[in-house]
Parts: sequence; structure tokens; C-alpha cells
Amino acid sequence: MAKIKVKKVKSAINRTLRQKRILESLGLSKIGQVVEHDATPSILGMVAKVSHLVSVEEAK
Repeated sequence: MAKIKVKKVKSAINRTLRQKRILESLGLSKIGQVVEHDATPSILGMVAKVSHLVSVEEAK
């Protein structure tokens, strides 16, 4: 399974509760924090919903 690195680049202030919960479920709390996940359809869907708050790259 492919791995992706997700980095939080913008704040969740003034964002919807849904977007805040998605960031929390991805394991992101602070700006600059990086987490690694498997590239499953559910994870990719969550990343797509908050794509304006995070950056994504493939893990090697």
C-alpha cells in the first residue's frame, strides 16, 4: 500500500466544525506537523476535504 505524508500548513480557525474534525482524525493539531498514512480511499477523501489546509506528498 502506498504511503502519503500530510502536513498541516494553515490554521483551522474560522473553519467549519466538519473540517476541524477531519484534521483531528488525520492526527493534525499544530501547523507544520507531519503525519504519515496509508493512501486508502477514506484517507484520500479526508485529505481532499481539507486540501486548502494541508499539503500532501508521497512517502518514500
